[in-house]
Amino acid sequence: MKFARDRRRYLRWLFEAKKRYGLCVLNYAITSNHVHLLVRDRGGDKDVIPKSIQLIAGRTGQEYNNRKNRKGAYWEDRYHATAVEAGEHLARCLVYIDLNMVRAGVVKHPSEWEFNGYNEIQTPRKRYSLIDHERLKNLFGFSSIPDLAEAHRRWVNEAIQKEEHFRDGTWTESIAVGSKSYIEAAKTKLGVKAKGRGVFGQRGNWSLRESQTPYEGNLEPENEDLRLQNEYLWKYIA
Repeated sequence: MKFARDRRRYLRWLFEAKKRYGLCVLNYAITSNHVHLLVRDRGGDKDVIPKSIQLIAGRTGQEYNNRKNRKGAYWEDRYHATAVEAGEHLARCLVYIDLNMVRAGVVKHPSEWEFNGYNEIQTPRKRYSLIDHERLKNLFGFSSIPDLAEAHRRWVNEAIQKEEHFRDGTWTESIAVGSKSYIEAAKTKLGVKAKGRGVFGQRGNWSLRESQTPYEGNLEPENEDLRLQNEYLWKYIA
């Protein structure tokens, strides 16, 4: 998605998924070669997320191919899903997504990048809103949306000031991220599907993932956020 028009179309289909399937969008970052989405279903239909991704990715690729008169796959890899525990881990994930283009050296602050959720969290839109502010507010236990925005702004600014915006594969390579008890429960729920995945971490930061070694290979920088597919995660972890 090198062109801004394609990134805007992706957001258009993200909005359509929200309307059509009830996808709850908490944050997002759209770049020229990958996407980060922080989403959740609404507790009933566990197929909300895969249906939404299928719609968004399919229509975005179809529109590009039609415009360029080309055929073949548009996306290099399937999406990878990581379950994130609410609370401090969710806050870190939120900020990690915000700082995507800061890590890339494209902008100095996420407010300068049009295609992420930072500005919408800070200033809710009256029309065509993507972010579910009410759900985000409740997940963090804030009494009001302005309180959420103030805390969110502080989290991001502190991470920038402390230079805590380096790439962390925990968010893009794990099956689940959270406390040790959350990760162990996730592994138990997945059963045989968690075979080959281990529990890694310390000091309250834990993840369920494959051995660290396979992720230290020589990946091209533009593809480093494309990871192994994970089709089953959201069907087994609430």
